[in-house]
Amino acid sequence: MTKKVIKISEISIKEIGESLQIAGKLKTSPLVVYGSEELPKNGEPMRSLDRCVAKAILATAIADKSPHIYISKDTLRGCCPGAMTYTGFTKPAKYIKYFVSTGHKNFRSGEAEYLKDSPETVEGFLESIGEITPPGKYLVIGKYENLKDDVDVKSFLCFGNGEQIRNMANLIHFRTKNPFNSINMPFGPACSTFITYPSRMAEKAPKNTAFIGPVDPTGNVWFPPEYMTIGIPLDIAIKMHEDLDRSFISKRPLVAYPKIRDKITID
Repeated sequence: MTKKVIKISEISIKEIGESLQIAGKLKTSPLVVYGSEELPKNGEPMRSLDRCVAKAILATAIADKSPHIYISKDTLRGCCPGAMTYTGFTKPAKYIKYFVSTGHKNFRSGEAEYLKDSPETVEGFLESIGEITPPGKYLVIGKYENLKDDVDVKSFLCFGNGEQIRNMANLIHFRTKNPFNSINMPFGPACSTFITYPSRMAEKAPKNTAFIGPVDPTGNVWFPPEYMTIGIPLDIAIKMHEDLDRSFISKRPLVAYPKIRDKITID
């Protein structure tokens, strides 16, 4: 019997979000990322939560009740310059290639992050991403269950511990033949892993790929050390929804989330 392929018109974003939350036994609701030409009703600009867009997104995920948050050309003031770039509303700053690598005397008195070995490497990195284009006048993020309008969702963002993210990653691999191309752990600021890459806003980001992260150590001061995220393009999230009941998540739940565990001591 040929398995019916579920079209997005036949399922709702809420159904997909519920499946992702079940698959990962997530304590926080998966977030949706989408573009809008109209200001989201009761929405809040990201800068009202924090100048760091990624931190604002985490705050939205863990809050019991939270509005959808947004960023636009009109709400950039007060946001981190990196977030302005990776949401596609501005071009990279002139000295960013130095700040990310070895520093420059004309920028912040030579302060640097030492995340890359040279300005030239940063240039190559930016070239490999290509142009970043926002999905609409407003880039909006919020909990899937609060999505009331028929919007063009680009991706889901899930927060979880190591086991939860591992299980969600294997669910992505449930129907893959090539084990190397479906999940990526890329370099970039946290906001790029959360939004830019999985929402395919970056011109040269690989398609048919989910993104685990963040790898940016500058966020370690606020991001929980035991947590990771997985950014999932909509088409991959649909497949995970379709495969939930057929996969190990449902067929072997005690393998996915054991109640009794072997004890291994790690000093």
